[in-house]
Amino acid sequence: MSRKPGLTATGVKIDELFIGDIQTQHKSGKTTVDVKIDSESRVSTTVTVDEALTGLKTSFSFRVPDQKSGKLDLQYLHDHFALNSTIGLTSTPLIELAATIGTNELSAGAEVGFDSTSASVTKYNSGICYNKHDFSAAVLLADKGETLKASYIHTFNETNGATVAAEVTHKLKTKENYFTIGSSHAIDSSTLLKTRFSNGGKVGVLCQHEWRPKSTVSISAEYDPKVVSSPSRFGVAIALKP
Repeated sequence: MSRKPGLTATGVKIDELFIGDIQTQHKSGKTTVDVKIDSESRVSTTVTVDEALTGLKTSFSFRVPDQKSGKLDLQYLHDHFALNSTIGLTSTPLIELAATIGTNELSAGAEVGFDSTSASVTKYNSGICYNKHDFSAAVLLADKGETLKASYIHTFNETNGATVAAEVTHKLKTKENYFTIGSSHAIDSSTLLKTRFSNGGKVGVLCQHEWRPKSTVSISAEYDPKVVSSPSRFGVAIALKP
């Protein structure tokens, strides 16, 4: 069984810069092919085979003209266990491995990256997460053990999706602290409003309107007092699906 390919066009204007891409997808049986062409004439292709074996998902991706962009992803899912590996398709590949174990309420996981060229570990992160139907909390040790992050998200109203979230970051070596808070709620059935504020004074607002099924227009604004030359930024993004 095959499905006719769909076409998605996306455009974003940030200040005087316009960035866009066109993407198409074709499905046939267990195989999905995604092709995307961006405004810099780069062609990205991903071929995904789902359930070649029970619980296994395989994907192969590459980008033209980058000859070193090829990679193979393997994902295995079980009721209480997940394993994901990424291997760069070069003579000296980058290898990444991630694993998660737990239940819908409580889970723990870790990931590690290895560079075969230098025979060195490029990253390792670990974390634990607790979920309930209206809130989620997580603690993450990142940046090779140099950064500790804690996050919390709470949904107050399931009808309009009113949600608040907060993240606190602590740098263990420099003793620096950062925080970000945000909110999201639906103004109506087709319009979503999001806000974000960080301790550095950076403020962001995004309004997304679905003017027809699967087609949206998003307007965003951001103010960063640390950017002296142009502290204010404005963006418009349009996503079209037939």
